[in-house]
Amino acid sequence: MTAHEKLFGRRELLLVSAAGAAGAAATAVWAAPKAGAATARGGQRAPVVRALERAAHPLRSTDPGGRTTDLRALGEMVGDAEVAGLGEATHGSHEFFAMKERVFRHLVEEKGFTTFALEMSWTAGLRIDEYLQDGEGTARQVAEETLAGSPWEREEFVSLIAWMREHNRRHPRRRVRFMGDDIGAPKLGDRIFDRVTSYVREARPGALPRLVASYRDLRPLDDIFAYLGKPLAERRRNAVAAQRALELVTATRGADGEAYAWAVQHARNIAQTFAFAAVDVADPASVTAAEHLRDRAMADNVAWWHRRTGGKVLLSAHNGHVGFLSTHPRMYPKTQGSYLRDALGRKYLAIGFTFAGGSFLTKDTSLGGDWTKITVPPATRGMNEHTLDQVRHRDYYVDLRTAPPTARAWLDTARPTYDAGSVFEPDPLPTLALGRAYDVLIHLHRVREAEKL
Repeated sequence: MTAHEKLFGRRELLLVSAAGAAGAAATAVWAAPKAGAATARGGQRAPVVRALERAAHPLRSTDPGGRTTDLRALGEMVGDAEVAGLGEATHGSHEFFAMKERVFRHLVEEKGFTTFALEMSWTAGLRIDEYLQDGEGTARQVAEETLAGSPWEREEFVSLIAWMREHNRRHPRRRVRFMGDDIGAPKLGDRIFDRVTSYVREARPGALPRLVASYRDLRPLDDIFAYLGKPLAERRRNAVAAQRALELVTATRGADGEAYAWAVQHARNIAQTFAFAAVDVADPASVTAAEHLRDRAMADNVAWWHRRTGGKVLLSAHNGHVGFLSTHPRMYPKTQGSYLRDALGRKYLAIGFTFAGGSFLTKDTSLGGDWTKITVPPATRGMNEHTLDQVRHRDYYVDLRTAPPTARAWLDTARPTYDAGSVFEPDPLPTLALGRAYDVLIHLHRVREAEKL
């Protein structure tokens, strides 16, 4: 089965129902390929494991709060980076999400970071940022409004938003911000159109009728998955209209340069969304082109935000977006991380996550459906995580750029790895050379599914 079929078609996973407590929902468990007995955690260490141990920094915890002395070395690895990408090997594990808040807190307090960027729609990110800047509501209400249906509709992100709001209350002169760097506009699709039309109404009212005409058949866009069910010809006409609107807004520069810059960026995100949504889901080449466009758009949005605000950004997304390589290179020929490295050079840092077993959330297809729990067993011999888990720390991180030569040679070799985005593809497991994909790696022994609101 091709990656295209797995992304847009019905996937047939090698799943079995695990016995649960009476009345509990069944949990999916993937049966890993059989392999030789794993080396005991306390037994003889192979040369590569000993090399990794020399470079590893143990983690006290993945949950935020408490001492952060164990993160000092991570701060040194971040160094002068202006944008740090922090990945996740799954879209639904508590430890990945909690660790992001913990790392962000540390980077805010010790390295002057100001923005948390998430792989979510630009418009939803604006709503969260409004709340952080003394907007109405509660962290839970805002999370329910903006994250519904996404893998981040979890308690861990309520905690992050609440901490950011409290930080701004306590430090009004050192405020933090939130951005969504992705396309799409779930449940908030009309707001971004209103921002663009309001600007044009003030700056160049004579151009407003043309803008309204261009947007007439586009707004609102509340559900991009439902929109993909529209005829391809209609979606392609709408993409042309969105691009025409962007060009119109770009040509209407008014006296307020700040308002103009934001209006153009809003119009650009609308155009990005409709260009992506012109994908022909029956054509693998079109799907690849759309995903290529999406990673480029996400990188452009982060770079724009960084330039406009002048602040440092922690970028949260899947490993395959923040890193320099994807486990599915045909589907993702160039990643957001690669584009950011092109734009920022060494001012961009990519941090990846691995885990040796546990539970997470996934869907049957990326085009809708519920997020459900799946459990995978401990990594087997031959997998990246099997070797990583032999290091004498339960959880740890390592700078891959300065790893000892023995470890470096191992890290630069592609081998099977656990990787789950919207869907999990275990047959066969994808492969990845960790040392070529990331600058820094955080390895966790076990993970559990993220906590639903």
